[in-house]
Amino acid sequence: MLFIAEIGLNHNGNLDLGFEMIKQAKYAGANIAKFQLGWRCKENEINNIDHSRIIEFKKCAEYYDIELMFSVITNEAFDLLQNIDLNYYKIASRTVKENLELVKKVCNLNKTTFISLGMWDNDKSPIPKTEKIKYLWCKSLYPTLPDQMLDFPKNFSDSKFDGYSDHTIGIETAILAISRGANIIEKHFTLDKSDNTIRDHVLSATPQEFKLLVEIGSDINKKINIGI
Repeated sequence: MLFIAEIGLNHNGNLDLGFEMIKQAKYAGANIAKFQLGWRCKENEINNIDHSRIIEFKKCAEYYDIELMFSVITNEAFDLLQNIDLNYYKIASRTVKENLELVKKVCNLNKTTFISLGMWDNDKSPIPKTEKIKYLWCKSLYPTLPDQMLDFPKNFSDSKFDGYSDHTIGIETAILAISRGANIIEKHFTLDKSDNTIRDHVLSATPQEFKLLVEIGSDINKKINIGI
């Protein structure tokens, strides 16, 4: 199982808070702490992450022994990550829909790349599936309500999806995905669900919730793997 803590923009523009969020993601059991690069990223915008800050985040992640990952949303974001040694990359649904050439550039790095398909309405996968290409099922609705999840995969093992990127409130749907064979869970991560700086806080998991997700989800996955 892989658990991805999607910090995203939940640092609220206080990039120093990103260090604490990386630490808390590790303590909560996440394998990967993820930020977004190239979204609301101009000077004086909430997510203005430059090359020096990327290096600082990388050092912080190495210190706490957690992988660092970014959603690569623009060509400029892709360029910022050159010469940064990352094992994982993320492609957001929006990028698949709007910039398939960038998706190909990222995949050609031959690093493990997670691709969300929430905005992709074609039955054919945008990039041929390989050992390095991992597709995530998601709904690009924030938050996603239960009655908007009726097409949720019944069996991930029989689908093209390796995992699930969750935008629902709570951790229950992510646990349901694991019980249906998902091996990768991406869940938004916050230190304060009541924060209304951006919409993502309410659909995120706190460190305590994320830890519970990891503990329950890992046990379910183990039970499935031994044939229960």
